Amino acid sequence: MSVRDTAQRQYIKLLNRTAQQLHGLSAAREGWIARFRSALGISGPQLARRAGVTKAAIYQAERNEKEGAISLKQLEKLADAMGGRLVYAIVPKEGRIEDVVSEQAHRKAEAIIRRASAHMALEKQALTSKQLNEEITRLADELMRDPPPDFWDDR
Repeated sequence: MSVRDTAQRQYIKLLNRTAQQLHGLSAAREGWIARFRSALGISGPQLARRAGVTKAAIYQAERNEKEGAISLKQLEKLADAMGGRLVYAIVPKEGRIEDVVSEQAHRKAEAIIRRASAHMALEKQALTSKQLNEEITRLADELMRDPPPDFWDDR
């Protein structure tokens, strides 16, 4: 086992654990700035003074956050002004890292097998639906064990 494989396994464990902890936690409809501010009982003008910005800047930041147009730097500054800290993570939408890899392997295998099957059909050697699915599963397993350099390419 290589150092790279060991590091990858550690990253997988870390991200799976993080994803599990964050499961069910979604962005607040009103945004995290407004949610945190409300929990503290701090007004927009009070936060503005603490952050060294105008109150209009606070309300604009809250709007930008809801629209997905706020910078991490600005979020971090406002979190700090409220005595909080920004936590930033990218985790799988659902499930675990292994599920994301498995899904990609399945897509890749299906594309390869279906392409080969089309050529075989032209030569009247088409696979049955069952054989096709078995081959896709077999190749997907192989791709997960030993991913090729183009594993994450869409084609």
